[in-house]
Amino acid sequence: MAFEIDVLITYAEKDNETDKKNDIGWVSQFKKFLELMLFQVLGQRPHVLLKGEFDSMTASTMDNAAVLVTILSKDYIQSGRCLDSLEAFHKATAASKANRIFKVLKSPLSLQEQPPRLREWIGYDMYQLDTETGQLKEYSDFFSQEAEKQYWMKMVDLAYDIHESLLQLKEGDQRTEVKNIFKRKTIYLAETGHDISVQRNIIKRELQRHGYIVLPAQTLPQQFNELEKAVKKDLSESNLSIHLVGSAYGEIPEGADRSVVDIQNKIAAEESLAKKSRKENFSRLIWIAPNLKNASDKQKAFIDTIRRDIEAQEGAEILQNPLEDFKNIMREELIESEDSHSEDYSGKSIYLVHDRIDHTAVIPFKDVIEKSGFKVLMPDFEGDLLELRKKHIDNLRKFDGAIIFKGKVNDQWVRMKVLDLLKAPGFGRKKPIRGKAILTETTPTSTLESFKNQNLQLLSGDHNKSIESLKMFLEEFKS
Repeated sequence: MAFEIDVLITYAEKDNETDKKNDIGWVSQFKKFLELMLFQVLGQRPHVLLKGEFDSMTASTMDNAAVLVTILSKDYIQSGRCLDSLEAFHKATAASKANRIFKVLKSPLSLQEQPPRLREWIGYDMYQLDTETGQLKEYSDFFSQEAEKQYWMKMVDLAYDIHESLLQLKEGDQRTEVKNIFKRKTIYLAETGHDISVQRNIIKRELQRHGYIVLPAQTLPQQFNELEKAVKKDLSESNLSIHLVGSAYGEIPEGADRSVVDIQNKIAAEESLAKKSRKENFSRLIWIAPNLKNASDKQKAFIDTIRRDIEAQEGAEILQNPLEDFKNIMREELIESEDSHSEDYSGKSIYLVHDRIDHTAVIPFKDVIEKSGFKVLMPDFEGDLLELRKKHIDNLRKFDGAIIFKGKVNDQWVRMKVLDLLKAPGFGRKKPIRGKAILTETTPTSTLESFKNQNLQLLSGDHNKSIESLKMFLEEFKS
């Protein structure tokens, strides 16, 4: 289904007032930044619309928006108009399977203070937390060091999550079929204590950026029985669970005597044993923070249990090392555990990604690659869109190196293909990418130059020069 509006932002008018320091309101600033982030993720400019509480937009038009972002504050929850808009959107989209409502917290609000419709959704905290004093306040300087650590990290999370929802809506009823064909891996990234929530967000963003589906997708229930059901359901759909353990023991749900962190680990161990008996693939990674000097006695006892208890360790690899080292091990685990049925070309396959409009122009380069001893994988252009995409995903699993050819296509087309390469691990690759490049016979634009930061070589120049650059790339690839 096509939507007139990609993202509709609802807010209380008071939250977008200007002052002497800022000539642009908080919400307008937020819209500007979100548009920028979504443009980078989507590869095209999104249609983002502001809807203040006094706007005349009627409930009947609410279904023209793909996604609703609510800017939560005390003024929002006291505004009948804002709550009416939220209710209208909820009714218009209740049948949708995709997550279409996102809550951004401009100021801290407890779950009890939040509108009932929003309590189950994961929140994006966009207010400032002073880690030394514990003081909470709104951001006025969006480019400070504190904003870089908190505000912008949440903005990136929000952009990737909205991107995921827009993809689901685009796929529509074919979602289940598409998921099975593409074999996108689902990972359960367990909720953590407050002290390492930043580390969890870093890993979550990296997994999503590489095309993995990350659960849980909603806030875990606060009541034990409901929480247990939700965790079991998510783990049953997952191929891997990742548990991050820090100094904080974590919150204890109603009706439980263990923390949420402890409960998730216990259920994951049980799920690992059950899947093992059914001969299903499932693995676990547990990361324990190297510095635990502030850990409580209860948390120390929990960590000791993880290290010594055979049941708690079921199917798990336990690591206590720097986060970057853990992330490298996590990547290896994801690559090794993929069930890839792709043919192995022994490091000799190059995926020559190009558009139909450049099919003739790319032939001389294809010949050079083949004469250098490589098998060339090419995209298909005949058949139904789902089959063409399936072939593209299959090539993303198989190739050893990739070259994106830019002839008559624009830079945004190139950006989309670069994103596909980035997501290749999530589509079932069993081996690392050994080399990737962008090939063009035109003078490179600043956009193409920027891709060098993503470990892509830029092969450019006139026809003869680009041929020579390609030969040099292939020689380096062989060595």
